[in-house]
Amino acid sequence: MFSGALHRYIARTLAHAAGVALGVLTLAFLALRMSGDPAAMMVPPDASLQDVQAWRHELGLDVPLHHQYVRFLRDTIHGDFGTSFKHGVPAWALVSERMGATAELAVVALGLALAIGVPAGVVCGVRRGSWYDATSMALAVFGQATPYFWLGLMLILVFSVKLPWFPTGGRGGWTHLVLPGVTLGTFFAASVARLTRSCMLEVLGAEYVRTARSKGLSEQLVILKHALKNAMIPVVTLTGLQLGSLLGGAVVTETIFAWPGVGRLLILSVSYRDYPVVQAAVFLFAMIFVAINLTVDLLYGMLDPRVRVE
Repeated sequence: MFSGALHRYIARTLAHAAGVALGVLTLAFLALRMSGDPAAMMVPPDASLQDVQAWRHELGLDVPLHHQYVRFLRDTIHGDFGTSFKHGVPAWALVSERMGATAELAVVALGLALAIGVPAGVVCGVRRGSWYDATSMALAVFGQATPYFWLGLMLILVFSVKLPWFPTGGRGGWTHLVLPGVTLGTFFAASVARLTRSCMLEVLGAEYVRTARSKGLSEQLVILKHALKNAMIPVVTLTGLQLGSLLGGAVVTETIFAWPGVGRLLILSVSYRDYPVVQAAVFLFAMIFVAINLTVDLLYGMLDPRVRVE
């Protein structure tokens, strides 16, 4: 019975994903067409109207908008997002090639955030009201309130210009990952720390924790084996959801640090009105969000036996 319910849940989620993909692609299609004429950007300033019209015909933009939309959906169903106006290569291949750099940056930022946020939240929950708790939570609030672009520029100014410890941008060795990883992971680390602290405060007052202490178990064992396991369930949910947000934040971070990922490619493609590349990148991000949400829901049910797929 559970297997059938699980299959129905996955089927509903996939149907919902198809609807989300259609909505996202439609919005991207309309927004890009409203942003301007890419043909006008691909000809010299002194080009004639006939030259612009020739380029519009070459790009397939000289047909009515609804015909463009039907053709776009038909090609998308077959996995064809068209050829990049700027680079002259298939848009999906270009986006897929850059995805590795974006994933690398997101994984580093996620690992850094968890390595800092979870221990800080646990200690703050155990030592509630201490100077460490007050200082850590103040830093967490500051981290959540700091924009990506401002933090990235400040890190470049301090650690690349004033103190030439790390490169200002580009992709290379591990040193190239430090500043963009810190920039992208700071907000998430602050969120994880605050949520972990709240969950620890809740579970430390639970009856099963008091029972474990009454049995004479050490405080360390009570915290790590009984309290932390249950406190991590909401953190796992947040981690999955924030992983998708990391990809969104990577758009700004990659632009600041000239990181050759999908985010920077997306920004450049928008400025060039490169329709196929933007549509392929938006579709990829939307599908990643849907896949992450599905995975988090399934993991939540595995971690908490009280959760059932209905």
